[in-house]
Amino acid sequence: MNKEKLRSSRQALSTRRTFDYILVADKLDDDDADQKGQRQKAFLHELERKHISIVKIMHDDKVFFGLRAPKEIFEDYQYLLKVSDSCNWCGEAKGCVSQATRIRIINFILYHTFINTGEDLEELMMKGVFETVFCLHERKKQKQLRKNWARWSGLFTGQPVNDVKSYFGEKVALYYLWLGWYTMMLVPAAALGLVVFLYGLAFFNTNPLIKEVCNSSTIMCPRCDNRCTVWKLSDTCSYAKVSHLFDNEGTVAFAMFMAIWATLFLELWKRHRAKHVSQWKVYDWCEEEEELILAIVSNPHCSPKQFRHSYLRTTLVLILVTLMLMIIIGLAHALVVFRVVAAALLSEGNWEFVRDHASSVAMLLGAVLHYITIQVMTRVNRWVALKLCNIEKTNSFAATERSFTVKMFTFQFFTLFSSLFYVAFFLGRINGHPGSYVRIARWRLEECHPSGCLTDLFIQMAVIMVLKQTLNNIFEFTVPWLKQCMSRNKVKKLQRKCGYCYRKACRNEQEGVDPCDICKLRDWLRNYHLADSNAFSLFNEFLEMVIQFSFTTIFVAAFPLAPMLALLNNIIEIRLDAIKMVRLERRLVPRKTNDIGVWTQVLEAIGVLAVIANGLVIGVSSDFVPRLVYRYRYGPCATGGSNTHCMQGYINDTLSTAFMGHPAVQNDFIPKQMITESGFNATECSYRDYRSDEDYKLTAQFWVVMAVRFAFVILFEHVVVVCKFIAAWFVPNSPMKVKNDRLHDKMARLKEELR
Repeated sequence: MNKEKLRSSRQALSTRRTFDYILVADKLDDDDADQKGQRQKAFLHELERKHISIVKIMHDDKVFFGLRAPKEIFEDYQYLLKVSDSCNWCGEAKGCVSQATRIRIINFILYHTFINTGEDLEELMMKGVFETVFCLHERKKQKQLRKNWARWSGLFTGQPVNDVKSYFGEKVALYYLWLGWYTMMLVPAAALGLVVFLYGLAFFNTNPLIKEVCNSSTIMCPRCDNRCTVWKLSDTCSYAKVSHLFDNEGTVAFAMFMAIWATLFLELWKRHRAKHVSQWKVYDWCEEEEELILAIVSNPHCSPKQFRHSYLRTTLVLILVTLMLMIIIGLAHALVVFRVVAAALLSEGNWEFVRDHASSVAMLLGAVLHYITIQVMTRVNRWVALKLCNIEKTNSFAATERSFTVKMFTFQFFTLFSSLFYVAFFLGRINGHPGSYVRIARWRLEECHPSGCLTDLFIQMAVIMVLKQTLNNIFEFTVPWLKQCMSRNKVKKLQRKCGYCYRKACRNEQEGVDPCDICKLRDWLRNYHLADSNAFSLFNEFLEMVIQFSFTTIFVAAFPLAPMLALLNNIIEIRLDAIKMVRLERRLVPRKTNDIGVWTQVLEAIGVLAVIANGLVIGVSSDFVPRLVYRYRYGPCATGGSNTHCMQGYINDTLSTAFMGHPAVQNDFIPKQMITESGFNATECSYRDYRSDEDYKLTAQFWVVMAVRFAFVILFEHVVVVCKFIAAWFVPNSPMKVKNDRLHDKMARLKEELR
């Protein structure tokens, strides 16, 4: 069947009530009328040459242009879909064109229409020729979505993903489908994380290690210079109890579970996605091919955008990315310096509580400053990623989107996790020992929390995760909500000014009747005063959730409650995003796709990194391995003792002693620092390390523990990676029913072509 027969076989579409797009411009002054006015007329003329009808309505200081495309454009689109390689299975190759598809086509045409100066719509808006452009919400469908989906009372109900797909397109629907699946899969992870936490809580007061800390009379070395004095290990009794909540035997099993969980989540998601995209007839959809179709529809004489590769541009991008990552890592180092200086200054302050807890307060202040840095760097990272994509000169919007996603996520990941990696793997391990402290200028490098290095990582993660999720959700919702509240007054003024429309035809929502200008303007203003939405709107939601997934998996060994916090956040996030998109923001341009794109590869990379990071956290950062070595090699049970607990004496075994008689120690501690609260003048103090009391060299036990640490990390990672591969192999990416349905559908379409 040729193109003419395909057109003649369709019924002519009736006149449409709705407009496909709205252009808004400021009323031009006499000074701007020449330059801006000519560009404005030239652009509108180019649209008219493409047979797009334009309705102009003026209101106050604004000019609104309603755009409506002819049926021939959509007939061309449908015909090209039918003869395409990858898009011909789509259900839109025949039948009526949905409003979502109309919007997508006109959006492409608008942004690929050029005036005689070579400027496109984006450049014209930057120069003030047009203020904004947006598509309209469909009142009836919008109301239905508000009733069935975008409401707070539906927190624990399912999502109408098919309705979301019809209104916002497959790309938005796949985001909510993925988010719903991720939230559901968090339930077992959150439950097990809570069990691990409760396990630590159950032995809160009976654990022998906690008792040893609480009953200890050991005098510990000063934590800082000058004002800090010696202190008793028993002062950290409450911290030791808190540390046991997340640094216990159950943490290892939970970390292994989460690594395998991440793989199962992704493999099961691929099956879940395949089922829905098969139902939506976009299983083989190719975004690049649709862009070619849209380019031909917009301009039949267009030329394809060639694939390009330049070693010079690639090298330049690689150098700039490396430079950017070095800057981000440099900021992480700056945070370290801030904590060192803050701890020293706070320890010399006038407030007794702050002085006594200087290290903890400095860690909290560092976490808050880290959060502020994240907010600032997010904007910088986006600007840099966009500039790098412009240097690459990709050949399609989909390719640009993939490139931008990888760069932006990489920058954000380093921004968020550089400080956490320092806390997890370097804090307390490079600060030296009494007599040989490592210093930045005159300040001692910070040490781990008295209850262990994992406590610092726990505090850092808890502050960043809670602050980021809570404040982001508040700002995401309140900003568009406040804008909507302010816009209501403007709409009411219009109603008072224009009066009520008594035309019966305007109240009739059936096709074929064009509403009056008052009703058009009301609808346009209602959409105009909503918060703006753009190509980054959905990207921001994905980025937020993937960063949360990183927090939930990478350092879960230090924060078993992370899945629980993520679950509670996501239950609210789904409805918050739905309300924002349906009620508070302009309608997103519906995009057609069959996957969440490069985010799948990003999630797989996070899953691999989670195995490595959790293995290192348990093996290097936590006390799991030293406790294991002590129990089976140095403890009472290993030496034949049976009258005491196997871990009796573990705390003292991890401590080394510094004597004031040593000249190097005298240089680090002044005499007044060695006086206890009771007035006793201590001649020795203890610190966490495996060192000889005579020459302060590392003992044989240190090397045994170090060897077991590395052995554990290698064993943990190999076992978990094998389990991940088995899980990925065991779960097919696509259900057999989907494959069989597609097979039958292809055969039916081939038979139909022969008739």
